[in-house]
Amino acid sequence: MEWKLFADLAEIAGGKAVAVDAEPGDTVGAALAELVDDHPGLADRIYDADGDLREHINVLRNGANVRAAEGLDTELDEGDELALFPPVSGG
Repeated sequence: MEWKLFADLAEIAGGKAVAVDAEPGDTVGAALAELVDDHPGLADRIYDADGDLREHINVLRNGANVRAAEGLDTELDEGDELALFPPVSGG
């Protein structure tokens, strides 16, 4: 499975597309944990002091925010696209 990372998250992980060891039936949370295990610099950026996902971090599965589904407990299917977005601001 592959994560697409954006902005400073891609810089921290060293790339905009990062493969992780996750398979169909695993959860989005498990795939995210694999990403952080491989790139520990992401932990402070995406998790709060209690280890929960920061509210301003957006986790998408197939273009939909997982918060609208079952959150990080959302199960993965074959061919899913995962994306991780920091807050976006513009001007």
